[in-house]
Amino acid sequence: MERRQDKKVLQILTGVLLGILVAAFAWYSSNEGLEQTMGQGKKYKFGATYMTMNNPFYEIIDDEIRSQLEARGDILITRDPALDVEKQIDQVQELIDRNVDGIFINPVDWKRIGPALEEASKVGIPIIVVDTDVFESERVACTIVSDNYQAGGLCAAHLLEHAAGGNILLLTHSAAKSGVDRIQGFKDAIEGHEEFRILAEGDCLGQLERAMPVTEELLEQYPETDIIMCLNDLAAMGAMAALKDAGLEGKIAVYGVDGSPDGKSMVEAGFMAATAAQFPREIGREAASAVYRILEGQPVEKVVRIRTELVTRGNLEQYGSDGWQ
Repeated sequence: MERRQDKKVLQILTGVLLGILVAAFAWYSSNEGLEQTMGQGKKYKFGATYMTMNNPFYEIIDDEIRSQLEARGDILITRDPALDVEKQIDQVQELIDRNVDGIFINPVDWKRIGPALEEASKVGIPIIVVDTDVFESERVACTIVSDNYQAGGLCAAHLLEHAAGGNILLLTHSAAKSGVDRIQGFKDAIEGHEEFRILAEGDCLGQLERAMPVTEELLEQYPETDIIMCLNDLAAMGAMAALKDAGLEGKIAVYGVDGSPDGKSMVEAGFMAATAAQFPREIGREAASAVYRILEGQPVEKVVRIRTELVTRGNLEQYGSDGWQ
């Protein structure tokens, strides 16, 4: 008799507990749906992959994006493909599989990254491109870049103003549209000035450790070089290291793009003619703002181009040499 009563009590308690669990689940689901409907309490998860984190410029962009996202309680997952486009494609797929709400990408290769963009667009994940354009721009929600063409033109304008002529080497990065645009801006600005002659180009991927041997090889072939135009400050550092080893430091005019602390220090020391400054923190802030506007259904500009400014010894004080703009 007592066993039957105990069993009955147990059944009643089990029923009560199940009822509480069902009610709790219904309340949670209802409130979660309400929060999402009202746009309150929703926490986002984002992903980012940059061509390489072996460049302080991308660290600054990532840091600014992260600070903007985390200020709203959201998170950012950052990946480094180390200049390997296939690895970057895999990283984008990983972020898709993790159901991120948006992806920030700085492509290793502006054309070959296409399949990754297609996969993200299939599942409706917005892509924000930073620093350099992609070829299949219709697959991305927004592109935020420096005015890279302008940067090359600024370096050329300074050269035309301060030199009567000369023989030029170009350090390039053909897989990055930003690098292509900078060099093209430089070329177009000196076009028609026959006193300047481009001797050769060398692709260094915008990396110091690659730019140094490329410069050494080009200098052996073209000892008459007077000017080296570099797609970024890291390449310029590699070029200046090669010039130092050759005993030519300060004898050949070197131009870069970034306005990095190291680049500005070299301008201050007189080893670098000028650097076209970018504003990585502004790029990061614009990227974070854009992804939230997209998620909230607000309009965004398809392409945002952020100004560049030439830093020389004459105006260095307004930029300083101990940090980024």
